[in-house]
Amino acid sequence: MTVETIGLGRILRLPEVKRETGLSRATIYRKIKAGDFPAPVELSRNSVGWYESEIAAWKANRPRRSVKPWSSA
Repeated sequence: MTVETIGLGRILRLPEVKRETGLSRATIYRKIKAGDFPAPVELSRNSVGWYESEIAAWKANRPRRSVKPWSSA
């Protein structure tokens, strides 16, 4: 299972964060470095995760881009 639970809430592991956001691993870490994505929490020496609530808040606060309809020629 890709989810761990601790007293502070549900923790999402990287594969689930990628599915939830549609971002690649490289893009997630680039955005973290730029301060544009929630920082992970350390679960163990070699394991990190993200609070589900922080990912949901990030998704809710993203600027919305309209999709341009295909123009007919």
